[in-house]
Amino acid sequence: MAEKVILAVDACGGDRAPDVVLEGVAQALAADPDLEVILCGLPSVVEGFAAGHERCHAQPTSQVIEMGEHPAEAVKEKADSSIVVGCKLVREGRAQGFFSAGSTGACLVSATLNIGRIKGVKRPALGIILPGVQKETLLLDVGANADVKLDYILQFAQMGCAYMTSVMGVENPKVGLLNIGEEEAKGSLFAQDAFHLLRDRLPQFAGNCEGGDLLNGDFDVVVTDGFTGNVALKTIEGTSKMLFKLLKGAFMSSAMSKLGAVLLKGSLMELKRKVSPDTYGGSPLLGINGVCMVGHGSSNATAVRNGILSGCREVRAHVGDAIAAVVDRKRQGDA
Repeated sequence: MAEKVILAVDACGGDRAPDVVLEGVAQALAADPDLEVILCGLPSVVEGFAAGHERCHAQPTSQVIEMGEHPAEAVKEKADSSIVVGCKLVREGRAQGFFSAGSTGACLVSATLNIGRIKGVKRPALGIILPGVQKETLLLDVGANADVKLDYILQFAQMGCAYMTSVMGVENPKVGLLNIGEEEAKGSLFAQDAFHLLRDRLPQFAGNCEGGDLLNGDFDVVVTDGFTGNVALKTIEGTSKMLFKLLKGAFMSSAMSKLGAVLLKGSLMELKRKVSPDTYGGSPLLGINGVCMVGHGSSNATAVRNGILSGCREVRAHVGDAIAAVVDRKRQGDA
């Protein structure tokens, strides 16, 4: 029997909420018999669903943070919103983690304020698992910190290593610094200083990673600032969508190519699954006292299901304890 996990879920977050969220919750509950969900949202959304599903409990809220609202102001002014209440459930120990496909900014602000940072963590970082030719890569930060300091980059790398080891089972993960060239003298002065810091302080550091190498699987963890990481992520997602559209057009262009599409359907579906952001369903926010998975605003039911299940894996892997241990060890070494 797996460890029991209680996750709070934002029923009202996302472009297609609440329908796809409720469907995704139902799928996650069916997939994991040791999962319990506390569904946060408007009474009309959560109460009827919870009554009809075992291991699901309603947490009615009176407010919803919309996508276009200013994150910090919305979290402050809407204390009874599904995002804020969900994070508070984690802080109070009633839930071990939180999932939302709602406003990313509001999730980051609320998780930092209402769940709180692990002692010694300077800034939480948002990560994403990227598919690779050889293996998967954790890229962070991808949006939590547009402006960073050198010691943030070092800590991102430490937290990323802890995540890949505890959740993904990667022993001694290789870390790269996202840069415009492989040589240590490449990039801005900040990038060069970050290279030297990582080289001197992080045993797992394996050098610079160029943008074109992000998907080669040469590194297990790649670190950068949240601005650059978000641009890189959105570029990868946009390129993937364009390629599949072009492939579809090519396969539909003639009777012969349509036949080829039928023969390759299984392989194409597996390729699409591998590169789809729905596979993991969310981005882990590393460095907080609990699990927070932030889903894409356009999440479908499959993405919600997988995001919730990814959160369960994080809880069971005790990621927070692993990060706390490495941060405390490094902090004691610096003292």
